[in-house]
Amino acid sequence: MRIQIITAGTMGSVAPYTGLGHRLFAEGHDVEIAAHARFTEVVACCGLRMRALEADPFEELLGAHNRFRRAVRSPRSVVRLVRATEQAALSLVDGILAAVDPKADLVLLSALAAPVGRVVAQYHRIPSMGVFLQPDAPTAAFSPCTMPWKPPGYANLLRSHAANAVLDALHASAQRSLHARLGLVYRSGHRLRRERERSGWPIWHGYSPTVVPLPADWRPGLEVAGYWWPHECADWQPPALVSDFLAAGPPPVFVGFGSMMPGDPERLGEITARALRLAGVRGIVQSGWAGLSVMNDDVITVGPLPHGWLMPRTAAVVHHAGAGTTAAGLRAGVPAVPVPVLTDQPWWAERLVRLGVSPEVLPHARLTADRLAAALRRATGEPRFARRATQLAARLGLEDGAGAVARAVADTAC
Repeated sequence: MRIQIITAGTMGSVAPYTGLGHRLFAEGHDVEIAAHARFTEVVACCGLRMRALEADPFEELLGAHNRFRRAVRSPRSVVRLVRATEQAALSLVDGILAAVDPKADLVLLSALAAPVGRVVAQYHRIPSMGVFLQPDAPTAAFSPCTMPWKPPGYANLLRSHAANAVLDALHASAQRSLHARLGLVYRSGHRLRRERERSGWPIWHGYSPTVVPLPADWRPGLEVAGYWWPHECADWQPPALVSDFLAAGPPPVFVGFGSMMPGDPERLGEITARALRLAGVRGIVQSGWAGLSVMNDDVITVGPLPHGWLMPRTAAVVHHAGAGTTAAGLRAGVPAVPVPVLTDQPWWAERLVRLGVSPEVLPHARLTADRLAAALRRATGEPRFARRATQLAARLGLEDGAGAVARAVADTAC
């Protein structure tokens, strides 16, 4: 089959699809990933074809979210954030309209790409499936992932419907533009979502049922596959600086905030350095989009490194609790100290605590060196966190999330 995987966003929104795409390629399919141009090298190492989306608004959008988070709340700041979100959605329309291959046999869509991509696929009469990294279907089992984790209850259904209504409203301009350009009668995001549910549109979720179990109240067609681990290039070698540092002492703590830009990088670097010193641990700090830089005898700063290689060599991981980084830490079998910044990160962070691999959530807005040091002392000093992390990693190792999707794809071809 000729398969397109369309995704958008940051590295955490793209890397898992390289593993899924590589598995489908190994099963004999012709696979192409459509994503932002800056991920060309990441996709190319899988041996897959890459089609660049024409626009990449997400670095600017994340900057807008971070400015809003740090600003004094006012009607003007809310309007700026709404406009930035609407503009990002409009840019995604341009990219997906140009990217969808009318000759494809199947289109797989990430959660960000799905609202636009499903309409475009229908227009070209191409079958499609959702391949989501987070749940978005309402359930009583837990709160929507844009809100902190809540215990089971009917209120979660109300929260989920409200959250989806907000997202649909933010994408209304994009849907109007999309329908007009395709010559279609306009259908609102709410109506499209209802159609999706009534038709039983299949959605596979790329996280483990051990981490987030399949809700009992989800309709047929909503499945939890298991994680899709990012593909790692066979000829990749770690920098000598990192190999030498790892060999020179006990396992360090990894600190990284990925694509987040949480405030003043100099201040965040100072907090990180002091916390590592107070906790008495060595550290590997990833610069990321935040531009962190910490360097002394016990700490080094690095650029992008495969989490699947680095994290198992650490004593604990401090991260923003994005879906991809959370998954990598669980796979590595090491304790976590989540420092969420925005969107779904507080939800995943709370889940890490409930799973027993993290002592507490440290929201970035209230982060201090003393609080981070205290959490690190617990994460690295109390054996129960490492023990639980090891148990979970063993269970994840038995799952085959990409294989589950590959089998579903094979079924569609029959």
